[in-house]
Parts: sequence; C-alpha cells; structure tokens
Amino acid sequence: MELAKVVGQIWATQKAESMKGYKLLITELIGAQSTDGNRKRIIAADTLGAGMGENVLIVKGSSARAGDITGVAPIDATIIAILDEK
Repeated sequence: MELAKVVGQIWATQKAESMKGYKLLITELIGAQSTDGNRKRIIAADTLGAGMGENVLIVKGSSARAGDITGVAPIDATIIAILDEK
C-alpha cells in the first residue's frame, strides 16, 4: 500500500469493457520522488468515489486486481481507502 493524494482525473472515450464504470484518477505519491525531483504520479482506478485533493491509499500490481470489486479488469493500481487523516 502507498499513501497518495488525488491531483487530477483522466477521461477515456474508449476503454476495455471490464473498465467501464471506473473513474481514472491521477495520484501523486506522498514522500516518493522521481529522479528529476518531482513527485511520482500513478494513474489509479477509483472504486470509492475519491475527489480532488483527498489523501488515499493505493495498491498496485496483483493486489489491485484482487477481490470482488475489480475482478478481472486490467488494472495496475486501485484506490482502496480515502483517509480522514494522515
């Protein structure tokens, strides 16, 4: 799990059938920086209704596809919690 902040949203006019209904949000990892000094960003499928500026927990890889919510959708990162405090 990684702590991140929602910084934007992506719209797609065409998606895989199993991805329909998911919002795709741009998240910025808190405390992680890329080699150029900027914060690392990850696109994550939103399963909870997170909004701009909210702190969230994301999971990546096989954990993002586990469980009842995402099933077999081709997802590499999923928002699994909206944090009240960090």
